[in-house]
Parts: sequence; C-alpha cells; structure tokens
Amino acid sequence: MLDYILNEEKLVLSLADHLYSQMMCVSYLSSPHVGQEPVYTAQQSPVMSSSVALTASSAAPVVTDSYLSRCPSGALCSRLPADCIICAFHHNCSYGRPANFTCRAKAGVHCVSEQSRPQQNFTLTLDCRFCWQLDPSQYRCSNSTGCMTVSCPRRLYNASCEALEHVHCLGKRVFQKRLFCNWTGGYKWSTALALSIALGGFGADRFYLGQWREGLGKLFSFGGLGIWTLIDVLLIGVGYVGPADGSLYI
Repeated sequence: MLDYILNEEKLVLSLADHLYSQMMCVSYLSSPHVGQEPVYTAQQSPVMSSSVALTASSAAPVVTDSYLSRCPSGALCSRLPADCIICAFHHNCSYGRPANFTCRAKAGVHCVSEQSRPQQNFTLTLDCRFCWQLDPSQYRCSNSTGCMTVSCPRRLYNASCEALEHVHCLGKRVFQKRLFCNWTGGYKWSTALALSIALGGFGADRFYLGQWREGLGKLFSFGGLGIWTLIDVLLIGVGYVGPADGSLYI
C-alpha cells in the first residue's frame, strides 16, 4: 500500500510540470489550422479545371424505394435533398463563389417551381466547394471511442464523414477527415470531485472512474492515512485524474 501512496506523492511533484504542459497544449490547440484539412486558397480565375465532374446519366432512370421514401412530394425542386436530384456539377468555377448547375429530379420525384408549377429540370445555385470543405455543421462524422482524449497535443483519429441530406456540394458526399478525439463515457467531473471529498478515504472516487486497483489501495489503506485522499482531491480538481477509459468528463 505504501507503493500506492508514494506513487501519488510523485504525481503531486509532477503536477507543476503537468500544468505547464497544459498551458503549452492550449497554445498549440489555439492554432486554427490544427487538425484541419489544408486551406484551399480562393482565386479570381477558375480554380477547378475539370470540365465535368458528374453528369446526368444517359441511361433510363430507375425508380427505387430507397430514395423515394426520403423525397417529399410537391416540394420546391431547389429544396429537394441531394439524393432526390441529379446534377451536372462542373469544376470550372471559382472556389467559394456562387455557381449555377443544371439539375433534374430523379424518376418518381415530383417537385414544383417557385410559381408552384410542376417542374422536372431546374437550375441550382450553390457555393463552389467540395463536400470536405463544408462547415462542420453541414456534415456528420463517425465517432471513435478507441482513442485517448487526454493527451497533449490532443490525439486525432480518422473519421468517415457524410454531407447532410439537404446540403449540396461538389465531389464525393462521403469523405475522410482527421478529427480530435472528443468522446465521453458519461463520467461527470462534479460527481468525481464530490466523491473524492466525501468518500475519498474509501476509494469511492477511484471506483467511480473505473480505476479499481487504486480504489482498492485507498480502501485498505484508509486513503493512505488521509494523505492519498488529499492528493486525489487536488488531482481530480485540476482534471489530472480522469476516467480510466480515456474519455472526457461531461
């Protein structure tokens, strides 16, 4: 049990170094380019030189229930989800600027114009940008529970992302992104701190965080005769000790 107490005392000695590293980590993460895709520089001349990226298929359209169930009937053609229309997206447009694309509703999809008249072919105006360049609020990504959230610099993971149904963009709608580990296992910082103050001598705080060995060590040593208890209150209070699964507090 004395080994546990000595180890915790060593943590206190390294706390100053940890706080300094956290300050450096905040400075590192304050850079707007950390973890982001390379910034695409807009130009006055066309920046996407390909003549056609996606053209309407010349084959006879096939009606499938897979997309019809997501396509509203009688809605404005320009407001239809991306799965309900086929567009001839071209790349000879200036990044970030509005561009017009010719589109048509898929087979079985009925939409209307601004004048509430039935319409099949229409013009869609949207900003010239690829799907991976969208604002984070315009796409959803898979989350990873296998990476540690507490590290400096914060770790990244490969996420599979997809543009939202109502958002139109160039290129593939499903793309890869490098994102920060940002998941939680449901542990509350306030609960951990309260347990550390009230029942820390019995290892309740460590048990709550999933750290069973440390919890047993505190239980059978009566909180390291009080020393370990005080140390844990400090370490949990500053966020140095977190959940055993590596997740963030909520």
